[in-house]
Amino acid sequence: MAQRRSMRWLLKRVGAIGAVCCLLATYGCQRGEQLDETTLQRIQRTGIVHIGYANEAPYAYVDNKTGRLTGEAPEIARVVFKQMGVERVQGVLTEFGALIPGLKAKRFDIIAAGMYILPQRCRAIAFTNPTYKVGEAFLVQAGNPLNLRSYEAIAAHPTAHLGVVAGAVELAYAHATGIPAERIAVLPDVPSAVEALQAGRIDAYAGTSLTIQDMLNKARGGGVERAHPFTNPVVEGERVIGYGAFGMRANDNKLLEEFNKRLDAFIGTEEHRELVRPFGFTAQELPGDMTAERLCTGQKE
Repeated sequence: MAQRRSMRWLLKRVGAIGAVCCLLATYGCQRGEQLDETTLQRIQRTGIVHIGYANEAPYAYVDNKTGRLTGEAPEIARVVFKQMGVERVQGVLTEFGALIPGLKAKRFDIIAAGMYILPQRCRAIAFTNPTYKVGEAFLVQAGNPLNLRSYEAIAAHPTAHLGVVAGAVELAYAHATGIPAERIAVLPDVPSAVEALQAGRIDAYAGTSLTIQDMLNKARGGGVERAHPFTNPVVEGERVIGYGAFGMRANDNKLLEEFNKRLDAFIGTEEHRELVRPFGFTAQELPGDMTAERLCTGQKE
């Protein structure tokens, strides 16, 4: 009798354990399916995409009045992702120099910060085709007392100091044009650059022409101006011009393909031009037929 009761108890225990194992196995399979999802599948399933940005107007920034993440890149992203069935775009604020590491670490799904397509960056991540092209500019102290109108002018001056944002292409331009490292101030963000310039810690700040114009429009306290005329730097025998795009992880091939398909059909349309006009973009900044593939291999024309 006691043996039968022990057997029945054992069978119940085995059955209970088996049920738990089945549940765990089912959960594991379901979880495994989600783990196997591509980024495209996940954002279409959830309806949410996270974009990394660096708070640099006019490319991507939070509007202080409305609290909305806006700028050229987020607004284009909203249009394209909506066409892909993804309704919600959520921003992840990151210093510019940490955008590529953050993308690779999966802190967000894409970079939407107006990042230039450069061969060295192409070795780390993938890029969409460009959404704009733009030249360089300087923000200088009022009156431009050192007459700084090019990178080469700073290199030739014995004491002039140039400010650049960490991780931005301007640092490479500064090195390439011969500006000594001890006269280059690497700053965390654009507001820090304006403060450094107004305080006299740097004599010029280098950025894209659109960034510099936006900084000038918003500079509080005055004391700064845009260097004019200005000459774009010559690097490896070519006058530089930058092409900006969205960045994606190198293995997100399907997301890149689907995004590019819609992006290529959108850039240059009247809807696109109206969308980016408030941020200072004109027909002059359209990227033409330039592609990420050509830029990643160093082709400019």
